[in-house]
Amino acid sequence: MKEQLKNVAISAQQALESVKDQQELEALRVRFLGKKGELTAILKQMGSLSPEERPVIGQLANETRAQIEAVIAEKSAQFKSATASEKLRKETIDVTMPGSKKAMGKKHPLNLVLDEIKEIFLGMGFDVAEGPEVELDYYNFEALNIPKDHPARDTQDTFYITDNILLRTQTSPVQVRTMEKQKPPIRVISPGRVFRSDAVDATHSPVFHQIEGLVVDKGVTMGDLKGTLADFAKRLYGEDAVVRFRPHHFPFTEPSAEMDTMCFNCGGKGCRLCKGEGWIEILGCGMVHPKVLANCGIDPEEYSGFAFGMGLERLVMRRFNIDDLRLFYENDQRFLDQF
Repeated sequence: MKEQLKNVAISAQQALESVKDQQELEALRVRFLGKKGELTAILKQMGSLSPEERPVIGQLANETRAQIEAVIAEKSAQFKSATASEKLRKETIDVTMPGSKKAMGKKHPLNLVLDEIKEIFLGMGFDVAEGPEVELDYYNFEALNIPKDHPARDTQDTFYITDNILLRTQTSPVQVRTMEKQKPPIRVISPGRVFRSDAVDATHSPVFHQIEGLVVDKGVTMGDLKGTLADFAKRLYGEDAVVRFRPHHFPFTEPSAEMDTMCFNCGGKGCRLCKGEGWIEILGCGMVHPKVLANCGIDPEEYSGFAFGMGLERLVMRRFNIDDLRLFYENDQRFLDQF
């Protein structure tokens, strides 16, 4: 047994000299000193020794254990010291190094143009009005002269929650709510999200944004409408912007029109951007229908007004020459970093 203890001490010394890290050190401790370790296995044989041999072997075993434990403790201290030094080295801050730049958020292109449009109309004396996105059928359709059997409902694929509650298909309900609460004179724009059951492609989305405007007062004419929108186009696209009005039909305005601006890419000659027409449609507009005024408690014999509505995405696409509406909603950093 003396020889066995001596061999264990030598083996442990050699193994501990080549240990590389704390994990290996723990494995060697278990190998030599654990419950099933080499030293323990030898000590289990002491029952076969004579009473005279037991104290001698016991003392030798204790010395061997103490020797191995001392080397393990020394190695462990070395590893802990090295780990602490490495941690300090990695955590050291070089105050002379330049700081790393953080990625800063920017305004979305839709917000950039929306803020600009708001400023234009605020400068004309308009206020900004808001309303619920989950709307009643009455405000979204009936109050706007679109009864339940009106064919115009067929052109708007509506998200219905119940028979009477829906996701608004336009921001015109905000105008109705404004006329119910406020007596003329009224000058408001109502930007916001609207929802229609459209398939997603380069020019359509089930969620998009509209900006609608309303003016109601005594003596408001079609000339006021044309002058306001022509001035808006010049402020948005520059003093050289040229607009035209084409007759159209909307249930809530009479007469109604669509406003085009001369293509800023070809100057009216015709190109891919304007599909060869030389003009680009910007918005729909018209004089507020007398029935709409009456539905909101405003006397159409005393007051008149005009309204207009434009798609924000369409304006932004033309402003920045973007050909795919989906880019606005994909949050691709490469796209957003360009604005």
